[in-house]
Amino acid sequence: MSKRITIFAILLLSILNGVANGQIIDPVKWKVQFSDKEAAVGDKIDVVFKANIDKTWHLYSNDFDPELGPILISFNFDENSSYERIGEVKPINSKKKFDGVWQGEVSYFEDEGELRQTILIKQLPLQVSGTFDFQSCSDETGMCVMGDDKFDLSLNGAGTVSSSDNSALPANEISTASDDDTAGQGLDAESEVKNAEAINTQPSPEKEEKSYWTIFFLSFLGGLAALLTPCVFPMIPMTVSFFTKQSTSKAKGIRNAIQYGIFIVLIYVVLGWLVVLLFGADALNALSTNHWFNLAFFVLLVVFAISFLGAFEIVLPASWVNKADSGADKGGLIGSFFMALTLALVSFSCTGPIVGALLVTAASEGGIAPLIGMFGFSLALALPFALFAAFPGYLNSLPKSGGWLNSVKVVLGFLELALAFKFLSNADLVLDLGLLQREVFIAIWIAVFGALGLYLFGKLKLPHDSPMNHLPVSRLLLGLLVFSFTIYMIPGLWGAPLKLISAFPPPMEYAESPSGVGNRAVQAYNVSSAAVSDEQFKLEEKRHVGPQGLRVFHEYNDALTYAKLVNKPLFIDFTGKACVNCRQMEINVWSDPIVNSLLRNDFVVVALYVDFKKDLPKEEYYTSETTGKKITTIGGKWSDFQISRYNINSQPYYAIVDHTEKNLVEPRGYEPDKKEYAEWLQQAKEKFMEQ
Repeated sequence: MSKRITIFAILLLSILNGVANGQIIDPVKWKVQFSDKEAAVGDKIDVVFKANIDKTWHLYSNDFDPELGPILISFNFDENSSYERIGEVKPINSKKKFDGVWQGEVSYFEDEGELRQTILIKQLPLQVSGTFDFQSCSDETGMCVMGDDKFDLSLNGAGTVSSSDNSALPANEISTASDDDTAGQGLDAESEVKNAEAINTQPSPEKEEKSYWTIFFLSFLGGLAALLTPCVFPMIPMTVSFFTKQSTSKAKGIRNAIQYGIFIVLIYVVLGWLVVLLFGADALNALSTNHWFNLAFFVLLVVFAISFLGAFEIVLPASWVNKADSGADKGGLIGSFFMALTLALVSFSCTGPIVGALLVTAASEGGIAPLIGMFGFSLALALPFALFAAFPGYLNSLPKSGGWLNSVKVVLGFLELALAFKFLSNADLVLDLGLLQREVFIAIWIAVFGALGLYLFGKLKLPHDSPMNHLPVSRLLLGLLVFSFTIYMIPGLWGAPLKLISAFPPPMEYAESPSGVGNRAVQAYNVSSAAVSDEQFKLEEKRHVGPQGLRVFHEYNDALTYAKLVNKPLFIDFTGKACVNCRQMEINVWSDPIVNSLLRNDFVVVALYVDFKKDLPKEEYYTSETTGKKITTIGGKWSDFQISRYNINSQPYYAIVDHTEKNLVEPRGYEPDKKEYAEWLQQAKEKFMEQ
C-alpha cells in the first residue's frame, strides 16, 4: 500500500513540476483512416478523422456559427484526380451547449470525437492527403491549445491500403503521416454507419437537459402571463359554467375537467411537434445562427409587439372558431376536445404573440425545445381551467375582469419589442454591418423601457386602455422597478459593463467607441508631444484599446522598446481571439480594481494573439527551428515565439520580463483567484524596482 502511495506521489510531483516549468501540451491525439478497406472505382467511402481527447478537455467541432469566437475544426484537402469530395466534413455526435462567454451555442467533443468526409473514388490507386486545424480547451485548468495536423492515405487495388510513410501495410491497417505517426484499423463502412446511428440516439448531455429545463420554466411563465390577457382571463368563468351544466355529478365534472386540461396541453404540444417536424430538430439549431432566420424572427416579434400594443389584432378565420364551438356542444370526450380547441382559437389574438415568441426562443435552442416549450406553456394555461372546472366554488376568489387585463397585454408588447432587437443584433453581428452596435442597442432598450415606465405611470395612453382615475399601487411599484432598470442602463452608453443584461447587448468591443462615448479611456492615456521623446510618441500611437480599457501593444518588439523608454516591466499576454478562458480572465480577473490598477499603471502590456490568421508579409515567412513548421501568419509567429521561449503552447499564458527579457517571476496560466493574481503582479513589480 505504502509503495503505491509513494509511486502516486512521485507521479503527482512529476506532473506538477511539468506544469510549473511549462510544457508542450497535446490533449488531442488523431487517427485518420478510410471507412472501407476494399473499394473499387465508382464506390463511395469515408475518410474518418478520430480524436482521442484527454480528460477534462474538449475539442471544438465544426458545426456551429464561426462568428461566435472559438476556432472550428477546418480541413484542407489536397485535390487530385483520384477522388472527388461529396459534401463537407461532417461531425458525428458532437455535443452542444450555450456558451455564456461567446453568447451563442457551440458544439464540441469530449473523450472521443469523430468527423467524416465522404469521397467518390474516380481512379486507383487512391491518394487522399491534406491538413487540418483545431482548438481544444480545458475548463479545469483554464488552458486552450491551438493544434494542427496532416494526413496522407493511399488505397491500392485489391483492397491494399498504404501510406506515404509505409509502402507495404496489411490490408486492414491504415496509417497517417501525422506528427505522432499513429496508425488505425480499417473499418467496415456499413458497420460504421450503424455505429454512428446508435451513437446519435444516446440521451442529450447534462448541460443540454438544463437548457431544456430553462425553456420549460420560461414557457410555463409565458402560459401564466397569457392567463392574464383580456382574451383568456374572461373565458375561465365561461368555461367553468359550460362544464358545470354538462356534468350530472361531481365525479363526472372532475373527469370532464381533466379531459379538458389534457386536450389543451395536447393541442399546443402538437403545434410544437409540427414546428420540429417541418424544420427538423437539427435544422432549427442550424437556423438559429443564420442571419436571415434572425431577421425573420425580428420582424415576427415586432409584428406581435405592435399587435399587443393595440394597433391591430391577429385573429384566425371566424369559420374555424364557429366549427370548433359547434363541436363543443356534443359533450363527452369529443366535446372536451372541441372546447379546448375553441379556447385555443378564440384566445389566439392574445396567446399567438406569446406562443410565437416562445417558439422563436425554443427554436434558437434547437432539438426538441419547441415541444418542451409548448408543453410548459399549455400546462400553465390548462391548470387553472381544469382546476376551476373541477372545483367551481373557487371562482369567487378570482379578481374581476377590467382594464388591468389590457395593461398586462401592453406590458407584454413592450417586452416582446425589446426582445426583438436581440435577434436583429444577432444578424448584425454575423454580417458585421455595424448597424446595431452596443451603444445603439442600449439606447433602443432605454427608449423601450422608458416608454414602458411612462405607460405604467399613466403618462402614455394606448388604443384599448380604460380611463384611470388613480394610479394603482401595483402599477406604481412596477413602474418604479422599470424606471430603475432604465436608469441602470444609461451608463452603458459610456462603456459600463451592464452585467445584469450582459447576455443581450452586443459585446463591449462591438461598439462605436470601445472605450465609451468620447473615448475617455483613450484620452486618459494621451501624452503631450512636448513631454516625451519622438520615439516614445510614435510608439504611443501603436497602442490599442484592449480588455477593460487597458492600452496594449500587439507587436512584441514595439512593446519591449516602449517598456525600456518608460522604465516599466513588460507584461506578455499570450492569448487568442477564440480563447474562452482568456475572455474569462479579462472579464472576471482583470476587472478587479487592484489587478486593473497594476496592469494599467505599472506594466507595459503586449497582447500576442496566437490564432490571428492574417498572413505575414512573404518576405517574413520562416521555418521554425523548434517545430520545423513553416510560419506564414501573425498568429503562427506568436505561437512559435511562445513555444520556443517558454516551451508551452496553451493559452492564456502570462509572463513578466525585465528589459533584458528575463522572467521577473515564474510565468503562469489561468488563475481565477483575483487575490493570487494581484499578489503575483505585485511581486513582479517589486522585483523590477529592486534592479
